[in-house]
Amino acid sequence: MPVPATEISDGKRAIMKTAAVLFARKGYSGVGTAELCAESGYGKGAFYHHIRSKEDLLLDIMTLYLHELLADAEAILARETGAEARITALSLSLMRAIVQDHDQMTVCFREVHALSPDRRRGILRLHGDYFRLWERMMNEARDAAQLRSIDADELKGILGMYFYSFLWVGPGREGDIEALAAKFAALVLRACRRD
Repeated sequence: MPVPATEISDGKRAIMKTAAVLFARKGYSGVGTAELCAESGYGKGAFYHHIRSKEDLLLDIMTLYLHELLADAEAILARETGAEARITALSLSLMRAIVQDHDQMTVCFREVHALSPDRRRGILRLHGDYFRLWERMMNEARDAAQLRSIDADELKGILGMYFYSFLWVGPGREGDIEALAAKFAALVLRACRRD
């Protein structure tokens, strides 16, 4: 099981960041342990002091990214009450994650197939948790007559709009995060407006 974020050492965080860059650039299967050691600046013994296996490293990158995304979204839903404020804040949170954590986002979505079946199911559960958070928010907005009813396919399309953007929104867009988030939120609000 992945180590909780509060228990991750600075050394392990540095290795995770380096690995995310390499996995995003070359793919998980295109990166060997020797390259991870060389790029992170750790010898093999020190590397394995922080990391049990390459697959554990991949799992930790994905799990930490998704846990942070979920925690931020939960905090937004606890803090904001109206549909427009919630969608705007969730949009900003997600665009920040996509732009600022671009390598982790890329790995999280592109390399999930590299995990063993049990671990893949665990990561897909976390993806499902994020979907259900948005679903709960949309249902609450519907019940409060703030938005129309949205079915699961429509919501997957909305979230897909955000997640697909990792292919064209890169870390070079740091200065555009708020503008991108506002554009995406406006699209969601227009699509979900009550007739």
